[in-house]
Amino acid sequence: MEQVTFRQMKDGTREEYVFLEQLEDTFNQGLVDRLLNALRQLENTLSGYQVTRLEHSLQSAARAEADGADEDMIVAALLHDLGDELAPYNHSQLAAAIIRPYVRAEVTWVIHHHGLFQKVYYAHHFGEDPHERDRYKDHPWYQTCVDFCERYDQAAFDPDYPTPPLEHFEPMLRRVFSRQPFDPAVIGEEYPLEV
Repeated sequence: MEQVTFRQMKDGTREEYVFLEQLEDTFNQGLVDRLLNALRQLENTLSGYQVTRLEHSLQSAARAEADGADEDMIVAALLHDLGDELAPYNHSQLAAAIIRPYVRAEVTWVIHHHGLFQKVYYAHHFGEDPHERDRYKDHPWYQTCVDFCERYDQAAFDPDYPTPPLEHFEPMLRRVFSRQPFDPAVIGEEYPLEV
């Protein structure tokens, strides 16, 4: 079989869905390579900062690594702004969706909310509430997100910070994304993202 015959999913046979599943498994083996390519593309995006979006991402991951963070958090720091190009107003949620099947729920929650939490640094310049993140003050992962933003994200715009190349983080990326997706032993207890 080279392709399915159905035109509506409800008409597909078991054989066709097994065939598609095999193709999807093969395609998914290239996920890390696609992520690496997407990260490389950040070299040529949003301007105005002293570092490129790729350098910012690398520096965020380097800061997490230097701080002793685990691989889940380092990889999340590397990918946290991956959605800037395609989802500029909800880039945090896009990045969280990418990592969610492979990291503990706490890390997904932090990445999902980091855009909102970052507003504490600049929202007042636009007449917005810089403390909007406080609606999550009672959430068990609130402080983790505060720390992520303070230590790894908002500080990662320094052109003089010693930052390793993308290749340094590739083995971590491959290890994290080689996990069984949605493994309860990895993800742990999930909280609704908007609680």
